[in-house]
Amino acid sequence: MSTPSTAPDRIRRAWLPPLSAPALTALALTAVAVVVTAGPAQAHGDTLNVVITGQRAGHVTADVTWENDGDAVEEAVAATVNAVSPDGTRTQGPWKLVRDPGRAAGWTTAETLPPGTWTVTIEAGFPSLGHAHKEVGVPVSDPPVSAASPGPASPGPASPAPASPAPASPTPPAVDAAAPPASSVPPASSASADPAPGGANTGWWTTAGVAGIAQLGAAAGILLRRARRR
Repeated sequence: MSTPSTAPDRIRRAWLPPLSAPALTALALTAVAVVVTAGPAQAHGDTLNVVITGQRAGHVTADVTWENDGDAVEEAVAATVNAVSPDGTRTQGPWKLVRDPGRAAGWTTAETLPPGTWTVTIEAGFPSLGHAHKEVGVPVSDPPVSAASPGPASPGPASPAPASPAPASPTPPAVDAAAPPASSVPPASSASADPAPGGANTGWWTTAGVAGIAQLGAAAGILLRRARRR
């Protein structure tokens, strides 16, 4: 004879359907994960202390710690960064926070803020809630020389037109170094036409002498023929 079921038993059967072995295993793993994740948060507290420390070369910098004990957050922090200009006409973000190497509690942004004054807001949602709000100024810096785009080259001074070559001067005839100057050699015609002084007298005496010798020879011949005849 069966025992009649009571009302509480009927309610349990309606709200707790039978679970298979894989479903029970998945449920157990989920419970363990929740306990492991909630353990550190329970030890440090349930609130993050987010402090905006400023900027470095336009990158927003911040420190994220646990509010209860001030320990650095070792887990990944899910937070968004937004910035707005004072007049509200320009906005930057949302960006995410990334680890700042060399600082245990340091976080920064991969993106950079343009020069100017910005009101920066950080909202953290994991591993716990946190909020920060601060005005950050980014100074104007000169761009590096290697990144500066070269300006248009200024036109250099116009090069002068090539000068037309001067006409070649006639080459003077070669002068024989051994020959005497032309002015020192009298022309042959002038030598024959203008005899040196005393030249005429010398020719006259020579002619007269030759004629006298001829006459003496002729006279000697006549005398010699006469002598033979006798």
